[in-house]
Amino acid sequence: MAAPQLFRALVSSQWVAEALGAPRTGQALQLLDASWYLPKTGRDPRREFEEQHIPGSAFFDIDQCSDRTSPYDHMLPDAEQFAEYAGQLGVGEATHVVIYDGSDQGLYSAPRLWWMFRAFGHRTVSLLNGGLRHWLSQGLPLSSGKSYPTPATFRARLDPTFVTTFQEMKENLESRRFQVVDARPAGRFRGIEPEPREGIEPGHIPHSTNIPFTEFLTEEGLEKNPEEIRHLFKDKKVDLTQPLVATCGSGVTACHVVLGAYLCGKTNVPVYDGSWMEWHTRAPPEHIISEGWGKTH
Repeated sequence: MAAPQLFRALVSSQWVAEALGAPRTGQALQLLDASWYLPKTGRDPRREFEEQHIPGSAFFDIDQCSDRTSPYDHMLPDAEQFAEYAGQLGVGEATHVVIYDGSDQGLYSAPRLWWMFRAFGHRTVSLLNGGLRHWLSQGLPLSSGKSYPTPATFRARLDPTFVTTFQEMKENLESRRFQVVDARPAGRFRGIEPEPREGIEPGHIPHSTNIPFTEFLTEEGLEKNPEEIRHLFKDKKVDLTQPLVATCGSGVTACHVVLGAYLCGKTNVPVYDGSWMEWHTRAPPEHIISEGWGKTH
């Protein structure tokens, strides 16, 4: 096993299948389906989970385990809420957590939960490379119905270095202390395609760079290798030796930037949790860069 701060970020479908078939002694394994989709897709991740999931999985609802008092979508919950929620899903302090989702892309929302566990101090966490899509392509076993994991005791403490605030983003416009990479599709970043949330126009934070999250994935939905990811960052003039913050629409696909950097050995990339939803709501019009709508109210 690698050092905790460099714990393997990706495991293969074959590795998971073998681990489920012959459980290792000494470390519990808990699979979590962290599927989440934009409302416009019309997909119900919990219902899909009950129709089919990897054996032994539990469903982690990113919206449910969030700060429900915030006006912004699925902001980080407090440590006590996260610990209670994760514990009810069978995650203990010594559990190796493996996360996946059922997206068409391979991985979509799962990296968000991978980042959340690490932010709350649990580093023995991995992603299933290729997600449920790849698992299905391999013809591996499936289960259906609700899951009833055995609750465990889990403790969490938020590491604030994993999160960047609106105020820090605002100050960075002048200080340029860190680079900002936005993982949204190019049309939304440029301001020529609509945002999925009512009342939020497209565009981007000044001085930010766009790397759509799908660029970190192969056509088969697997994560690109570190050398390819390094080239991707380099081509976008992002210097991995310098401070970097990830953002997107609401803090979900930003975690693909965090994952990509992690695979290249850069483990200290925080997420601007409020992301574009908060920035558009709170920033003045002159701090909304857009080729299209801009900020009109």
